[in-house]
Amino acid sequence: MMQIVAIMIIVYMIFVGLTYVALFIIAGPRVKRESKLNRKEQIEEISINKDTFPVSVLVPAFNEEVGIVSTVRSMLGLNYPQYEVIVIDDGSTDTTSEKVISQFSMRKIDLAMRKYVETEPVQSAYQSELYPHLFLVIKNNGGKADALNAGINFSRYPYFSAVDGDSILDRDALLKTMKPIIDSNGQVTATGGTVRIANGSTIVRSQIEKIALPRNPVVMMQIIEYFRAFLIGRLGLSRMNILLIISGAFGVFEKNRVIKVGGYNRNTVGEDMELIVRMHRSIKDEKSNQRIEYIQDPVCWTEAPSTLASLRSQRKRWQRGLAETLWTHKKMLFNPKYKGIGLFSMPYYLFVELLSSVFEMIGYLIIILGLTFSFISIEIATVMFLVTVMYGSLLSSLAVLLEEWTYHKYPNSKSVILLFLWALTETFWYRPMMVLWRCEGLFLSLRKNAEWGNMNRKGISNDDN
Repeated sequence: MMQIVAIMIIVYMIFVGLTYVALFIIAGPRVKRESKLNRKEQIEEISINKDTFPVSVLVPAFNEEVGIVSTVRSMLGLNYPQYEVIVIDDGSTDTTSEKVISQFSMRKIDLAMRKYVETEPVQSAYQSELYPHLFLVIKNNGGKADALNAGINFSRYPYFSAVDGDSILDRDALLKTMKPIIDSNGQVTATGGTVRIANGSTIVRSQIEKIALPRNPVVMMQIIEYFRAFLIGRLGLSRMNILLIISGAFGVFEKNRVIKVGGYNRNTVGEDMELIVRMHRSIKDEKSNQRIEYIQDPVCWTEAPSTLASLRSQRKRWQRGLAETLWTHKKMLFNPKYKGIGLFSMPYYLFVELLSSVFEMIGYLIIILGLTFSFISIEIATVMFLVTVMYGSLLSSLAVLLEEWTYHKYPNSKSVILLFLWALTETFWYRPMMVLWRCEGLFLSLRKNAEWGNMNRKGISNDDN
Protein backbone atom coordinates (compact mmCIF):
# COMPACT_ATOMS: atom_id res chain seq x y z
CA MET A 1 0.00 0.00 0.00
CA MET A 2 2.78 2.42 0.98
CA GLN A 3 4.58 1.66 -2.28
CA ILE A 4 1.46 2.65 -4.26
CA VAL A 5 1.10 5.92 -2.32
CA ALA A 6 4.78 6.69 -2.95
CA ILE A 7 4.37 6.11 -6.69
CA MET A 8 1.29 8.37 -6.73
CA ILE A 9 3.30 11.12 -5.01
CA ILE A 10 6.09 10.71 -7.58
CA VAL A 11 3.60 10.97 -10.46
CA TYR A 12 1.99 14.04 -8.88
CA MET A 13 5.30 15.87 -8.41
CA ILE A 14 6.36 15.08 -11.98
CA PHE A 15 3.01 16.44 -13.17
CA VAL A 16 3.48 19.67 -11.17
CA GLY A 17 7.03 20.07 -12.46
CA LEU A 18 5.86 19.62 -16.05
CA THR A 19 3.09 22.18 -15.44
CA TYR A 20 5.72 24.76 -14.45
CA VAL A 21 7.80 23.85 -17.50
CA ALA A 22 4.72 24.30 -19.71
CA LEU A 23 4.07 27.74 -18.19
CA PHE A 24 7.73 28.61 -18.80
CA ILE A 25 7.40 27.60 -22.47
CA ILE A 26 4.20 29.68 -22.80
CA ALA A 27 5.86 32.71 -21.19
CA GLY A 28 9.17 32.27 -23.04
CA PRO A 29 8.34 33.99 -26.37
CA ARG A 30 7.00 37.09 -24.61
CA VAL A 31 10.01 37.22 -22.27
CA LYS A 32 12.37 36.96 -25.24
CA ARG A 33 10.47 39.58 -27.28
CA GLU A 34 10.14 42.13 -24.49
CA SER A 35 13.72 41.72 -23.31
CA LYS A 36 14.80 43.25 -26.64
CA LEU A 37 12.43 46.22 -26.51
CA ASN A 38 13.41 49.73 -25.47
CA ARG A 39 11.01 50.16 -22.56
CA LYS A 40 11.97 53.78 -22.03
CA GLU A 41 10.99 54.60 -25.59
CA GLN A 42 7.70 52.71 -25.22
CA ILE A 43 6.49 54.82 -22.28
CA GLU A 44 7.99 58.17 -23.29
CA GLU A 45 4.90 59.32 -25.18
CA ILE A 46 2.58 58.45 -22.29
CA SER A 47 4.65 60.49 -19.83
CA ILE A 48 4.00 63.74 -21.75
CA ASN A 49 0.44 62.97 -22.86
CA LYS A 50 -1.99 65.10 -20.82
CA ASP A 51 -4.95 62.97 -21.99
CA THR A 52 -3.59 59.90 -20.17
CA PHE A 53 -6.10 58.38 -17.74
CA PRO A 54 -5.53 59.93 -14.28
CA VAL A 55 -4.88 57.50 -11.41
CA SER A 56 -5.52 57.50 -7.66
CA VAL A 57 -2.71 55.79 -5.75
CA LEU A 58 -4.12 54.16 -2.59
CA VAL A 59 -1.72 53.32 0.24
CA PRO A 60 -3.41 51.41 3.11
CA ALA A 61 -1.33 51.62 6.26
CA PHE A 62 -1.61 49.95 9.66
CA ASN A 63 1.28 50.54 12.07
CA GLU A 64 3.68 51.38 9.22
CA GLU A 65 5.63 54.12 11.04
CA VAL A 66 8.95 52.52 10.08
CA GLY A 67 8.53 52.83 6.32
CA ILE A 68 5.51 55.01 5.57
CA VAL A 69 7.49 58.21 4.90
CA SER A 70 9.76 56.40 2.44
CA THR A 71 6.76 54.86 0.70
CA VAL A 72 4.97 58.21 0.35
CA ARG A 73 8.11 59.86 -1.01
CA SER A 74 8.33 57.06 -3.55
CA MET A 75 4.72 57.77 -4.60
CA LEU A 76 5.37 61.50 -4.90
CA GLY A 77 8.34 60.82 -7.17
CA LEU A 78 6.31 58.88 -9.73
CA ASN A 79 6.66 59.92 -13.37
CA TYR A 80 3.03 60.26 -14.47
CA PRO A 81 1.04 63.18 -15.93
CA GLN A 82 -1.85 63.26 -13.44
CA TYR A 83 -2.35 61.31 -10.23
CA GLU A 84 -3.19 61.67 -6.55
CA VAL A 85 -1.77 59.82 -3.55
CA ILE A 86 -4.16 58.78 -0.77
CA VAL A 87 -2.72 57.28 2.42
CA ILE A 88 -5.38 55.45 4.44
CA ASP A 89 -4.45 55.03 8.11
CA ASP A 90 -6.51 52.03 9.20
CA GLY A 91 -6.65 52.80 12.93
CA SER A 92 -2.91 52.57 13.56
CA THR A 93 -1.79 52.44 17.19
CA ASP A 94 1.67 53.82 16.41
CA THR A 95 2.74 57.16 14.91
CA THR A 96 1.94 56.39 11.25
CA SER A 97 -0.41 59.38 10.83
CA GLU A 98 1.74 61.72 12.87
CA LYS A 99 4.75 60.99 10.68
CA VAL A 100 2.83 61.64 7.47
CA ILE A 101 1.27 64.85 8.85
CA SER A 102 4.56 66.28 10.07
CA GLN A 103 6.80 65.18 7.19
CA PHE A 104 4.47 66.49 4.47
CA SER A 105 2.90 69.52 6.19
CA MET A 106 -0.65 68.17 6.17
CA ARG A 107 -3.68 70.31 7.08
CA LYS A 108 -7.13 69.06 7.98
CA ILE A 109 -9.79 69.38 5.26
CA ASP A 110 -13.55 68.88 5.08
CA LEU A 111 -14.40 65.23 4.70
CA ALA A 112 -16.39 64.71 1.50
CA MET A 113 -16.52 61.25 -0.05
CA ARG A 114 -18.96 59.08 -1.97
CA LYS A 115 -19.94 55.78 -0.39
CA TYR A 116 -19.50 53.31 -3.24
CA VAL A 117 -18.84 50.50 -0.75
CA GLU A 118 -19.44 50.11 2.99
CA THR A 119 -16.48 50.71 5.32
CA GLU A 120 -15.69 51.32 8.95
CA PRO A 121 -16.25 54.99 9.94
CA VAL A 122 -13.78 57.54 8.55
CA GLN A 123 -12.69 60.07 11.17
CA SER A 124 -10.85 62.79 9.27
CA ALA A 125 -8.95 63.75 6.13
CA TYR A 126 -5.82 65.84 5.52
CA GLN A 127 -4.16 67.43 2.49
CA SER A 128 -0.51 68.34 2.10
CA GLU A 129 0.36 72.02 1.77
CA LEU A 130 3.58 71.04 -0.01
CA TYR A 131 2.05 68.50 -2.38
CA PRO A 132 -1.63 69.30 -3.11
CA HIS A 133 -2.16 65.85 -4.68
CA LEU A 134 -1.24 64.08 -1.41
CA PHE A 135 -4.04 63.18 1.02
CA LEU A 136 -4.31 61.32 4.33
CA VAL A 137 -7.50 59.59 5.46
CA ILE A 138 -7.80 58.38 9.06
CA LYS A 139 -10.40 55.73 9.82
CA ASN A 140 -11.38 53.10 12.37
CA ASN A 141 -9.58 49.79 12.05
CA GLY A 142 -11.23 47.37 9.65
CA GLY A 143 -8.37 45.60 7.92
CA LYS A 144 -6.52 46.17 4.65
CA ALA A 145 -9.55 45.44 2.42
CA ASP A 146 -11.67 47.92 4.37
CA ALA A 147 -8.94 50.56 4.11
CA LEU A 148 -8.73 50.11 0.34
CA ASN A 149 -12.52 50.42 0.07
CA ALA A 150 -12.33 53.70 2.01
CA GLY A 151 -9.64 54.87 -0.41
CA ILE A 152 -11.88 54.00 -3.37
CA ASN A 153 -14.71 56.03 -1.80
CA PHE A 154 -12.39 59.02 -1.29
CA SER A 155 -10.65 58.85 -4.68
CA ARG A 156 -11.52 61.11 -7.63
CA TYR A 157 -10.06 59.32 -10.65
CA PRO A 158 -11.35 56.48 -12.91
CA TYR A 159 -8.40 54.19 -12.20
CA PHE A 160 -6.71 53.42 -8.91
CA SER A 161 -3.51 51.73 -7.86
CA ALA A 162 -3.35 49.69 -4.64
CA VAL A 163 0.09 49.88 -3.02
CA ASP A 164 1.27 48.26 0.22
CA GLY A 165 2.46 50.62 2.93
CA ASP A 166 5.95 49.08 2.88
CA SER A 167 6.45 49.22 -0.91
CA ILE A 168 8.66 51.45 -3.03
CA LEU A 169 7.71 51.99 -6.66
CA ASP A 170 9.93 52.45 -9.66
CA ARG A 171 9.58 56.01 -11.02
CA ASP A 172 7.94 54.71 -14.19
CA ALA A 173 5.75 52.12 -12.43
CA LEU A 174 2.44 53.80 -13.26
CA LEU A 175 3.48 54.46 -16.87
CA LYS A 176 4.41 50.81 -17.36
CA THR A 177 1.29 49.36 -15.75
CA MET A 178 -1.10 51.87 -17.33
CA LYS A 179 0.35 51.35 -20.83
CA PRO A 180 -1.65 48.13 -21.55
CA ILE A 181 -4.82 49.90 -20.36
CA ILE A 182 -4.18 52.95 -22.54
CA ASP A 183 -3.12 50.89 -25.58
CA SER A 184 -6.31 48.79 -25.30
CA ASN A 185 -8.52 51.87 -24.84
CA GLY A 186 -9.85 50.46 -21.59
CA GLN A 187 -10.26 46.84 -22.68
CA VAL A 188 -7.66 45.90 -20.07
CA THR A 189 -9.40 46.44 -16.74
CA ALA A 190 -6.53 45.60 -14.37
CA THR A 191 -2.76 45.19 -14.56
CA GLY A 192 0.03 44.11 -12.27
CA GLY A 193 3.79 44.08 -12.56
CA THR A 194 6.68 42.16 -11.10
CA VAL A 195 7.39 42.71 -7.41
CA ARG A 196 10.97 42.43 -6.20
CA ILE A 197 12.56 42.26 -2.76
CA ALA A 198 14.46 45.37 -1.69
CA ASN A 199 16.28 43.95 1.36
CA GLY A 200 20.01 44.48 0.87
CA SER A 201 19.68 47.16 -1.82
CA THR A 202 20.70 50.80 -1.40
CA ILE A 203 17.72 53.17 -1.27
CA VAL A 204 18.31 56.91 -1.54
CA ARG A 205 15.47 59.47 -1.53
CA SER A 206 12.97 56.63 -1.69
CA GLN A 207 14.37 55.23 -4.94
CA ILE A 208 16.40 52.07 -5.52
CA GLU A 209 19.89 53.39 -6.28
CA LYS A 210 21.85 50.14 -6.19
CA ILE A 211 20.47 46.60 -6.34
CA ALA A 212 22.34 44.15 -4.15
CA LEU A 213 21.76 40.84 -2.44
CA PRO A 214 21.01 40.61 1.29
CA ARG A 215 23.22 38.52 3.54
CA ASN A 216 20.28 36.82 5.21
CA PRO A 217 19.73 33.33 3.66
CA VAL A 218 16.00 33.47 4.48
CA VAL A 219 15.60 36.65 2.42
CA MET A 220 17.86 35.28 -0.33
CA MET A 221 15.55 32.31 -0.81
CA GLN A 222 12.52 34.59 -1.01
CA ILE A 223 14.17 36.49 -3.88
CA ILE A 224 14.47 33.21 -5.76
CA GLU A 225 10.85 32.34 -4.92
CA TYR A 226 9.66 35.66 -6.33
CA PHE A 227 11.57 34.99 -9.58
CA ARG A 228 9.77 31.66 -9.98
CA ALA A 229 6.33 32.99 -9.06
CA PHE A 230 6.41 36.10 -11.25
CA LEU A 231 8.58 35.20 -14.25
CA ILE A 232 7.29 31.65 -14.77
CA GLY A 233 3.88 31.27 -13.10
CA ARG A 234 2.14 34.61 -13.48
CA LEU A 235 3.50 35.56 -16.88
CA GLY A 236 2.46 32.20 -18.34
CA LEU A 237 -1.07 32.44 -16.92
CA SER A 238 -1.36 36.08 -18.02
CA ARG A 239 -0.61 35.19 -21.63
CA MET A 240 -3.75 33.02 -21.58
CA ASN A 241 -5.79 35.71 -19.75
CA ILE A 242 -6.37 33.37 -16.80
CA LEU A 243 -4.20 35.01 -14.15
CA LEU A 244 -6.00 34.86 -10.79
CA ILE A 245 -3.81 37.16 -8.73
CA ILE A 246 -2.29 40.61 -8.94
CA SER A 247 0.05 41.17 -6.03
CA GLY A 248 -1.36 43.20 -3.16
CA ALA A 249 1.95 45.06 -3.11
CA PHE A 250 1.10 46.89 -6.35
CA GLY A 251 -1.64 46.72 -8.98
CA VAL A 252 -3.77 49.06 -11.12
CA PHE A 253 -7.56 48.68 -11.46
CA GLU A 254 -10.49 50.24 -13.29
CA LYS A 255 -12.54 51.75 -10.46
CA ASN A 256 -15.96 51.17 -12.04
CA ARG A 257 -15.29 47.45 -12.50
CA VAL A 258 -14.16 47.09 -8.88
CA ILE A 259 -17.20 49.01 -7.60
CA LYS A 260 -19.47 46.87 -9.81
CA VAL A 261 -18.23 43.67 -8.14
CA GLY A 262 -18.60 45.19 -4.65
CA GLY A 263 -15.09 46.36 -3.82
CA TYR A 264 -12.61 44.40 -1.73
CA ASN A 265 -13.94 41.52 0.38
CA ARG A 266 -13.46 42.38 4.05
CA ASN A 267 -14.04 38.77 5.18
CA THR A 268 -10.90 37.19 3.78
CA VAL A 269 -7.17 37.59 4.35
CA GLY A 270 -6.56 37.06 0.62
CA GLU A 271 -8.43 40.13 -0.58
CA ASP A 272 -6.08 40.75 -3.54
CA MET A 273 -6.64 37.35 -5.15
CA GLU A 274 -10.33 37.18 -4.24
CA LEU A 275 -10.98 40.50 -6.01
CA ILE A 276 -9.29 39.33 -9.22
CA VAL A 277 -11.30 36.09 -9.26
CA ARG A 278 -14.52 38.07 -8.73
CA MET A 279 -13.56 40.42 -11.58
CA HIS A 280 -12.89 37.48 -13.89
CA ARG A 281 -16.26 36.02 -12.89
CA SER A 282 -18.01 39.33 -13.61
CA ILE A 283 -16.29 39.66 -17.01
CA LYS A 284 -17.25 36.11 -18.02
CA ASP A 285 -20.84 36.49 -16.75
CA GLU A 286 -21.22 39.63 -18.85
CA LYS A 287 -19.52 37.97 -21.84
CA SER A 288 -17.27 41.04 -21.90
CA ASN A 289 -14.01 41.22 -23.87
CA GLN A 290 -12.19 42.93 -21.02
CA ARG A 291 -9.10 41.22 -19.69
CA ILE A 292 -6.58 41.32 -16.87
CA GLU A 293 -2.89 41.53 -17.75
CA TYR A 294 0.47 41.16 -16.07
CA ILE A 295 3.61 42.93 -17.26
CA GLN A 296 6.99 41.39 -16.58
CA ASP A 297 8.81 44.62 -15.72
CA PRO A 298 9.99 44.93 -12.10
CA VAL A 299 7.95 47.95 -10.98
CA CYS A 300 7.63 47.51 -7.21
CA TRP A 301 10.11 46.81 -4.42
CA THR A 302 8.99 45.51 -1.05
CA GLU A 303 10.45 44.47 2.29
CA ALA A 304 10.55 40.71 2.75
CA PRO A 305 10.28 39.03 6.17
CA SER A 306 13.78 38.65 7.59
CA THR A 307 12.99 36.27 10.46
CA LEU A 308 11.56 32.78 10.39
CA ALA A 309 8.71 33.83 12.71
CA SER A 310 7.50 36.63 10.43
CA LEU A 311 7.97 34.50 7.30
CA ARG A 312 5.92 31.71 8.88
CA SER A 313 3.14 34.17 9.72
CA GLN A 314 3.13 35.52 6.15
CA ARG A 315 3.00 32.11 4.47
CA LYS A 316 0.24 30.83 6.74
CA ARG A 317 -1.77 33.94 5.85
CA TRP A 318 -1.15 33.53 2.11
CA GLN A 319 -2.19 29.89 2.20
CA ARG A 320 -5.32 30.66 4.17
CA GLY A 321 -6.23 33.44 1.73
CA LEU A 322 -5.77 31.09 -1.25
CA ALA A 323 -7.97 28.43 0.37
CA GLU A 324 -10.70 30.95 1.22
CA THR A 325 -10.77 32.33 -2.32
CA LEU A 326 -11.00 28.91 -3.95
CA TRP A 327 -13.76 27.88 -1.55
CA THR A 328 -15.72 31.12 -2.08
CA HIS A 329 -15.66 30.63 -5.85
CA LYS A 330 -15.83 26.82 -5.92
CA LYS A 331 -18.71 26.94 -8.43
CA MET A 332 -16.23 28.19 -11.04
CA LEU A 333 -14.03 25.10 -10.62
CA PHE A 334 -14.23 22.80 -13.67
CA ASN A 335 -17.11 24.95 -14.97
CA PRO A 336 -16.84 25.32 -18.78
CA LYS A 337 -18.86 28.55 -18.57
CA TYR A 338 -15.70 30.24 -17.25
CA LYS A 339 -13.50 28.71 -19.97
CA GLY A 340 -9.79 28.81 -19.10
CA ILE A 341 -10.45 30.19 -15.62
CA GLY A 342 -12.69 27.28 -14.62
CA LEU A 343 -10.99 24.53 -16.61
CA PHE A 344 -7.30 25.36 -16.08
CA SER A 345 -6.52 28.28 -13.77
CA MET A 346 -8.77 27.32 -10.83
CA PRO A 347 -7.64 23.65 -10.92
CA TYR A 348 -4.02 24.86 -11.18
CA TYR A 349 -4.31 26.97 -8.05
CA LEU A 350 -6.15 24.14 -6.25
CA PHE A 351 -3.90 21.20 -7.09
CA VAL A 352 -0.55 22.95 -7.64
CA GLU A 353 -0.55 26.02 -5.39
CA LEU A 354 -2.83 24.87 -2.53
CA LEU A 355 -2.65 21.10 -2.20
CA SER A 356 0.96 20.62 -3.28
CA SER A 357 2.07 21.27 0.31
CA VAL A 358 -0.05 18.33 1.52
CA PHE A 359 1.33 15.97 -1.14
CA GLU A 360 4.89 17.11 -0.46
CA MET A 361 4.44 16.64 3.29
CA ILE A 362 3.19 13.09 2.68
CA GLY A 363 6.21 12.54 0.43
CA TYR A 364 8.67 13.68 3.12
CA LEU A 365 7.00 11.41 5.69
CA ILE A 366 7.08 8.44 3.31
CA ILE A 367 10.81 8.91 2.64
CA ILE A 368 11.71 9.27 6.33
CA LEU A 369 9.36 6.69 7.86
CA GLY A 370 9.51 4.35 4.88
CA LEU A 371 13.27 3.99 5.10
CA THR A 372 13.26 3.84 8.90
CA PHE A 373 10.66 1.08 9.11
CA SER A 374 11.27 -0.52 5.67
CA PHE A 375 7.83 0.44 4.29
CA ILE A 376 9.28 1.23 0.88
CA SER A 377 12.28 0.13 -1.11
CA ILE A 378 15.46 2.15 -1.30
CA GLU A 379 14.90 2.50 -5.08
CA ILE A 380 11.50 4.21 -4.67
CA ALA A 381 12.86 6.43 -1.86
CA THR A 382 15.73 7.48 -4.14
CA VAL A 383 13.35 8.31 -7.02
CA MET A 384 11.15 10.35 -4.65
CA PHE A 385 14.18 12.26 -3.41
CA LEU A 386 15.43 12.99 -6.93
CA VAL A 387 11.97 14.13 -8.08
CA THR A 388 11.76 16.43 -5.03
CA VAL A 389 15.13 17.97 -5.91
CA MET A 390 14.10 18.40 -9.54
CA TYR A 391 10.73 19.91 -8.56
CA GLY A 392 12.14 22.44 -6.14
CA SER A 393 15.77 23.34 -6.64
CA LEU A 394 16.09 22.99 -10.40
CA LEU A 395 12.92 24.97 -11.15
CA SER A 396 14.20 27.74 -8.89
CA SER A 397 17.56 27.65 -10.67
CA LEU A 398 15.74 27.99 -13.99
CA ALA A 399 13.95 31.07 -12.63
CA VAL A 400 17.29 32.64 -11.63
CA LEU A 401 18.68 32.08 -15.11
CA LEU A 402 15.52 33.52 -16.65
CA GLU A 403 15.89 36.66 -14.53
CA GLU A 404 19.46 37.14 -15.68
CA TRP A 405 18.46 36.49 -19.29
CA THR A 406 15.81 39.20 -19.26
CA TYR A 407 16.74 42.01 -16.86
CA HIS A 408 20.36 41.76 -15.69
CA LYS A 409 19.33 43.69 -12.57
CA TYR A 410 22.19 42.40 -10.46
CA PRO A 411 25.40 44.30 -11.22
CA ASN A 412 27.88 41.43 -11.22
CA SER A 413 28.09 37.76 -12.12
CA LYS A 414 28.97 36.89 -8.51
CA SER A 415 25.42 37.80 -7.40
CA VAL A 416 23.85 35.62 -10.09
CA ILE A 417 26.11 32.67 -9.25
CA LEU A 418 25.30 33.09 -5.56
CA LEU A 419 21.56 33.07 -6.28
CA PHE A 420 21.96 30.01 -8.49
CA LEU A 421 23.86 28.10 -5.78
CA TRP A 422 21.32 29.04 -3.11
CA ALA A 423 18.54 27.87 -5.43
CA LEU A 424 20.14 24.42 -5.57
CA THR A 425 19.92 24.15 -1.77
CA GLU A 426 16.18 24.89 -1.60
CA THR A 427 15.03 21.29 -1.29
CA PHE A 428 17.29 20.57 1.67
CA TRP A 429 16.13 23.24 4.13
CA TYR A 430 13.90 26.02 2.79
CA ARG A 431 11.21 24.08 0.98
CA PRO A 432 10.43 21.70 3.90
CA MET A 433 9.75 24.78 6.08
CA MET A 434 7.45 26.26 3.43
CA VAL A 435 5.59 22.95 3.14
CA LEU A 436 5.04 22.75 6.90
CA TRP A 437 3.84 26.37 7.18
CA ARG A 438 1.55 26.09 4.16
CA CYS A 439 -0.02 22.98 5.69
CA GLU A 440 -0.55 25.00 8.87
CA GLY A 441 -2.22 27.76 6.86
CA LEU A 442 -4.51 25.24 5.17
CA PHE A 443 -5.44 23.81 8.60
CA LEU A 444 -6.24 27.33 9.89
CA SER A 445 -8.51 27.93 6.90
CA LEU A 446 -10.45 24.76 7.77
CA ARG A 447 -10.81 26.00 11.34
CA LYS A 448 -11.86 29.48 10.14
CA ASN A 449 -9.10 30.90 12.32
CA ALA A 450 -9.00 34.70 12.01
CA GLU A 451 -5.36 35.10 13.02
CA TRP A 452 -3.43 37.47 10.77
CA GLY A 453 -0.03 37.53 12.40
CA ASN A 454 2.41 40.43 12.35
CA MET A 455 5.55 41.07 10.37
CA ASN A 456 8.26 42.81 12.34
CA ARG A 457 9.43 45.44 9.85
CA LYS A 458 12.91 46.91 10.00
CA GLY A 459 12.39 49.34 7.14
CA ILE A 460 14.08 49.18 3.75
CA SER A 461 14.97 52.83 3.23
CA ASN A 462 18.35 54.32 4.06
CA ASP A 463 16.94 57.85 4.46
CA ASP A 464 13.57 57.46 6.07
CA ASN A 465 13.82 60.43 8.36
